[in-house]
Amino acid sequence: MISKLLQNINQLNEKWLERLALAAIVILAAALRFANLAALGYVNHYYTAAVVSMLKSWHNFFYLAAEPGGAVSVDKTPVGLWIQAASAYFLGVNTLGVLLPEILAGLASIVVLYILVRKYCGTLAGLIAALALAITPIVIATDRNNTSDSLLILILLLAAWAFLKATATGKLRFLLVGAALLGIGFNIKMLEAFLPLPAFYGLYLLGSGEGFWRKAGKLLLASALLVVISLSWVTIVDLTPASQRPYVGSSGDNSEISLITGYNGMDRLLGMFGRGGVAVAGGAPGGGFRGPGVNGGFPQANNGRPNANGGFGRPNNGARPGSSINRGFTLPAGNSGTASGSVDMGSNGVLRLFLPPLSKNASWLLPFGLAGALLLIARGRWHWPVAVEHQAVILWGGWLATCMVFFSVAQFYHEYYLSFMGAPLAALVGIGAAQVWELRKQHTWTAAILLCVAVAGTLGFQAITAAPYIRALTWLPWALALLVVGAVLWLLARKLGRMLQVGFAGLVAAMLVAPALWAGLTTAYPSLNQSLPSVYSGQTGAGADLRGLQINPALLAYIGPRIAANAYLMAVPSSMQGSDYVIATGRPVLYLGGFMGIDQVVTPDQLAQMVQAGKLRFIYWDARSGRNGGGPDISSWVTANCKVVAGFDATVHNSGAPGGIGSANAATNSGSGSFQDFGALQISLYDCGSN
Repeated sequence: MISKLLQNINQLNEKWLERLALAAIVILAAALRFANLAALGYVNHYYTAAVVSMLKSWHNFFYLAAEPGGAVSVDKTPVGLWIQAASAYFLGVNTLGVLLPEILAGLASIVVLYILVRKYCGTLAGLIAALALAITPIVIATDRNNTSDSLLILILLLAAWAFLKATATGKLRFLLVGAALLGIGFNIKMLEAFLPLPAFYGLYLLGSGEGFWRKAGKLLLASALLVVISLSWVTIVDLTPASQRPYVGSSGDNSEISLITGYNGMDRLLGMFGRGGVAVAGGAPGGGFRGPGVNGGFPQANNGRPNANGGFGRPNNGARPGSSINRGFTLPAGNSGTASGSVDMGSNGVLRLFLPPLSKNASWLLPFGLAGALLLIARGRWHWPVAVEHQAVILWGGWLATCMVFFSVAQFYHEYYLSFMGAPLAALVGIGAAQVWELRKQHTWTAAILLCVAVAGTLGFQAITAAPYIRALTWLPWALALLVVGAVLWLLARKLGRMLQVGFAGLVAAMLVAPALWAGLTTAYPSLNQSLPSVYSGQTGAGADLRGLQINPALLAYIGPRIAANAYLMAVPSSMQGSDYVIATGRPVLYLGGFMGIDQVVTPDQLAQMVQAGKLRFIYWDARSGRNGGGPDISSWVTANCKVVAGFDATVHNSGAPGGIGSANAATNSGSGSFQDFGALQISLYDCGSN
């Protein structure tokens, strides 16, 4: 009886230690995500302006209007922004108001991953997986941005739980819950939600003890539900008459289906506009070239802020070669090297994720994670249905493998998409470490050698990854010391008893030093382009105030008294020039070219009707070159029907998508040949209501 009581006390102590460890991990994760939050300002101004718009009316809310006038929609599905708008309704349109849902989703993902890994692979594996996810740099950067990816990752982890339950119990309802969650994920970021789908389906097919045809039938039902939920909002939008809803931004033909299959579909794989290897950085509004600057025109490079040399380029603050210094809106020349700009993808191929610039995002623990997956595959005999430990390979390894294949070959995506690798990689790291710990019971020396080699190899990879971005690897001696001490204690464990646990902890800690350091740097030094989440890359952002809005008070003072209260403030080529004015004033700003200037949101006749009805008077435009968003017909109409207002002219360089204004800093601050300049734009303020 006493023995049983002592056993219960030990179990109780272990549970409390486990809970304390998880609490410490969550507190660490929260500190990394909430610290220095004020420096992020309005984060991605395009999405924040959309939140402002969505709070104006239920019509704007449902159709995801990008600006209060409701002329064009955001180029995403709605659930993520619906949740952000709800948060902003209570907390205000500010940093915390738009970011709180993403940060909370990121913290919840850590807890959910812990629960999933712990249930099937043990407490040790769960805690290490949670810690690895908590300090993954690109995951932190994404959690601190309003791109909605963090919410999607949480939904996918919940879907993983549902598929695991369906596999273990054979119950259809769990399979349907998983499909429903995937459908909700699709309504956050479209096809991005389907990256782990092969792993989920493979888990159920190979792990469930039911007959094959029974499983196939259930998956068919689940797939039908998945399609219905995924396309529900999209179908409603496309069936709504175009005159009664916003133009579908970035679709090219005002169709959500086209947006899904085109700009947010095949263009991501083959390159923007289907030109394989040439990825136009659509950029993210709010960073780089946004709006009329304080001198009356549009700002020049570096968001209109002079650097220490008196110019308008971004200081590199000592960053070494390979770091991404220029983060404006760019058109990379081809798809190789370390092209500067918002699309910094390196060369596609099998080594893409192991080399700068992408390796600094989510690959810090990739060698150990892959080694852990191989160990899982090798341990135990495979049979049908697949055992729990091998189910982990199918789920987490399959999810990671799908991501690695896509990110290795795709021609156009942003670095923060790599946050999708964070959860499955962290799971494999935790499970792999726990498997080595279990292996030591039968094969002490084999386990010691495997762990030491895997950690040492990971440390070497981390040193290569960090070297291009910091001058001195001051963290490396500490990591090596942990490696050596851990290895010695492990090898002497038979004589020192419990010191084996300390040695194991030291070896695991050794490979977490570098990502933890990078996580801290990512929090301390936010990206100079707030719109696209990215990890620390040698930039400190010294002297740059990223919190404010780029608006021209003189312009507002001139326009304000001359327009009606319910009229558009002005029309601009794209959201990149108008989003700050929406946030600052809450007034409609007509994005004639949509997100980045490639759409024709209105025709010249519709523009004329708006002017005649008093809904629009001022247009900021380059009517001479015709390279603005909206097409040359708009330029012809502006030239024929509007007059230039003196005092608001500016010369900028057009280096974004063909036909749309992109980065103002590309021509003046390229220096690397990775920018393509489409010529100077003579931007003027046109008054179309004075005739």
